[in-house]
Amino acid sequence: MPIIEVEHLHKQYGDLIAVDDVSFAVEEGEIFGILGRNGAGKTTTVECVQGLRRPDRGSVRVLGLDPQHDGAQLRQRTGAQLQEGELPERMKVWEALDLYSSFYRRSADWRELLDMLGLSDRRNARFRQLSGGQKQRLSIALALVGDPQVAFLDELTTGLDPAARRDTWSLIESVRNRGVTLVLVTHLMEEAERLCDRVAVIDAGRVVAVDTPAGLAARVDAGQRVRFTTDQPVDSTLLTTISEVTDITVDGREVVVTGSGNLLFAVVAALAGAGITPRELRMQQATLDDAFLALTGATESIPSGGTR
Repeated sequence: MPIIEVEHLHKQYGDLIAVDDVSFAVEEGEIFGILGRNGAGKTTTVECVQGLRRPDRGSVRVLGLDPQHDGAQLRQRTGAQLQEGELPERMKVWEALDLYSSFYRRSADWRELLDMLGLSDRRNARFRQLSGGQKQRLSIALALVGDPQVAFLDELTTGLDPAARRDTWSLIESVRNRGVTLVLVTHLMEEAERLCDRVAVIDAGRVVAVDTPAGLAARVDAGQRVRFTTDQPVDSTLLTTISEVTDITVDGREVVVTGSGNLLFAVVAALAGAGITPRELRMQQATLDDAFLALTGATESIPSGGTR
C-alpha cells in the first residue's frame, strides 16, 4: 500500500483554481518530489495532504489516515519544514528543539539531531544569529524531532548559496537513510534530479506527469550528443559509419554527433584510430529541465539556484 494516496484533489479560492484534479501516490521510503513553477499549486497541494487546508473535493490518505478527520493522530507521525517559517529572534537553538519535542508523545533525541545536522556548536545561539544554511538545518531538525514516518519539505534550499545547498542535499539523503519517507516540494530542477526517486510535475494546478527524473528526461529525448572541437578536419564518413551514430553536424571547428548506446566510447575510439585528438569533449543528454519545459510548455527554464 502507498504511504500517501491523493485522488482527484481540488482546491479553489474564489475564481482561482489552485489545485485541479490532482492525483498521485507516494511509496514508503522514497523521496517524492512535487515539481513546478511558483504559483503552480505545489504548496497548496501539500498543505491539503498535511491537513493544513481543507480540499473542496477529492480524497487524501496519509499512513492510512484522513488528514481532516485524523489530524491530531497524523501530526504525531509526520513532520514538516514549511516554505516560510520563523522563530522568535531571541530563542536559542536548543530551546526550539526542546519545545518542539514536547509536542510529541514519542520524540527523537534532539541532541542527536543537533549532532547529525551539524548544529551542536550552535546549540546556545539565538535564532537571529544563525546563517541562512543554519536556519535551514534547524528547520529540518524541527521537522524530524517528532521521529516522523513521513516528512514534508517545502522549498528546502531556496535562497541558499551553492555550498549550503549541497550540504543540505547530503543531509536530506542521510534522513532518507534513517527510514523517513520524504515529500520534497521544489522548483529547482537540479535539486529534484539529485534527490528524488520520482517526481510529479504540476502545472497550473494539474499533474502533467509522474515518473523518475531520468524517465521524464527520456520522454523528451532518449538520444545522446557528443560535442567536441578539433584543429584537424573530420571526414563525416568516419563517424556516420558507426552503428551508434544517427547524425553528425560540423560547424567550423565544432562537431556534434548524435546517437545512442555507448556513443561516447565509439566516437572517441574512431577518432583515435584516425589520429584525431578531440578537444572540449563533452557528453550531453536530455535533462529534467528539458522535460519540464516540454511538459509545461514554458518558454524558459527555471534557474537552478533562484526563484521565478
